[in-house]
Amino acid sequence: MRRREFLVGAAMLAGTMARSRAADVPAPSPDGLDRITAFFDNEVTSGRLPGAVIMVQQHGKPVYLKTFGVRDTRTGLAMTPDTIFAIHSMTKPITCLGAMMLIDEGKLALTDPVSKYVPLFAETKVGLEVTRPGGKLELDFVPPDRPVNIEDLLRHTSGISYDYIGSEWVEHAYKAANIFEGNFNNREFADRIAKLPLARQPGTLWRYGHSTDVLGSVIEIISGQTLYAFLKARIFDPLGMNSTKFALATEDELARMARPLPNDFILLAGERDRLDHPEWQSGGGGLLSTITDYQRFAQMLLNAGELEGRRYLSPAAFKAMTSDQIGPGSGVGRDYFYFPGDGFGYGYGLAVRTDPGNAKPPPPGSLGELKWDSGSGTYFGADPKLDMVYLMMQQTQNERGRITPAFKALVYDCYPPALRRP
Repeated sequence: MRRREFLVGAAMLAGTMARSRAADVPAPSPDGLDRITAFFDNEVTSGRLPGAVIMVQQHGKPVYLKTFGVRDTRTGLAMTPDTIFAIHSMTKPITCLGAMMLIDEGKLALTDPVSKYVPLFAETKVGLEVTRPGGKLELDFVPPDRPVNIEDLLRHTSGISYDYIGSEWVEHAYKAANIFEGNFNNREFADRIAKLPLARQPGTLWRYGHSTDVLGSVIEIISGQTLYAFLKARIFDPLGMNSTKFALATEDELARMARPLPNDFILLAGERDRLDHPEWQSGGGGLLSTITDYQRFAQMLLNAGELEGRRYLSPAAFKAMTSDQIGPGSGVGRDYFYFPGDGFGYGYGLAVRTDPGNAKPPPPGSLGELKWDSGSGTYFGADPKLDMVYLMMQQTQNERGRITPAFKALVYDCYPPALRRP
């Protein structure tokens, strides 16, 4: 008990010192904030975006919050701070926080094999493309060198993929399995994933995929609750994230929902898939939220796992979650599909800036910054050096690859040059 009290006290002192240092950081420049406004005004007026909501928060208070355009071109209803967005992969950090809470409480361990909770994972094989005599490529199946464990699910080293990532055989295997067919809940979905071959040996490669969906099933099994009920009781209600959920229930909520442009076919298909499976609470990509809800989650991360006097993770668990878990010595490789990006490692559920990276000059940001984004164009970052969180809510697959780096550069351009780079 004394050791725990010491750790908590030390974390509080460190947080106080960090906030004291950050208090000396200047506020973002008005001219820089005006450039953010001009950028998104142009995106909307040029027809590339239906609308967006942007927030920059420093020292726990919004210094910039603006809405642009409309939430739905069919209705013409204006964007508002309480507009609801499909946040897709920005669900992942929330689900991982839930899992880290269970680890903190001793109910789950990083080294637990996933088969302890989803027995079919004991039978999972690794797919291996081999060249037969004569040069023909065929798929072989070999046992995993070790079982997939909970840490693999948290850091995307399980070998579980998405159907659009990796070799042709991976894409074919996932699509042929019809894993989204019919009605299914998290446990049934985890069983479907367990029957698929792993794309790599566990622990050897960072590969984006359904790992966090399987983690959501593990949370349900341990807690005895649905994933939403667990997240609501442990995260959403305490943080005041009252509009964050997997399915909308009222006419008011439906009217507040943002939609992509009619030509954003990939995102519209994803929205149809979500509506076709209201029973599936996807821990990897199913949540809907608002910018005012998510900023509270982001601020809690910036505060090292605490908000308004309530602690969500112990200092040790928070440090583990936000430290690079796939860096030198981890044995984890990276390839073309390494989405955290240049200069970033990966913790348990989100990217963490570890170095300037290879680009010259390095991309903007700070060492230790946390971030994640989504296929629907939503994005958030938490920068301890500047004591700042910044969030972008939009619904676009077509333009996200261009807008996301532009938005981050605009945020950091609000600060003096010495504070813009790691």
